[in-house]
Amino acid sequence: MSKNDKMNAIVQKAISEIIQFELKNPKLGFVTITDVRVTNDNSIAKVYVSFLGKEERNQAGLKILNQSKGFIRSELAKRLSIRKTPELIFEIDRSLEQGNRIEKILSDLS
Repeated sequence: MSKNDKMNAIVQKAISEIIQFELKNPKLGFVTITDVRVTNDNSIAKVYVSFLGKEERNQAGLKILNQSKGFIRSELAKRLSIRKTPELIFEIDRSLEQGNRIEKILSDLS
């Protein structure tokens, strides 16, 4: 496991805990952090998320996360022992949808 992989895992675990236990927003609903990609210089962390429910839930949840970005980042800074806390970019994880679409296409072919 590379140094960057470890950083990705640490940041993913920390953000998951912050969202689950610290972020007090009942409108957020059920969110899963599916992946985190931190740049080599720790300046940016792309945080891939998925929400339980329909597409509207995705947009509403993403909006809440973006509004809470400063709080999440400051909590993250308390938990990480690095000089620079990465800027957070939240993105909807579409990999499950893509997998389901490919599966449907393959089943339609046979």
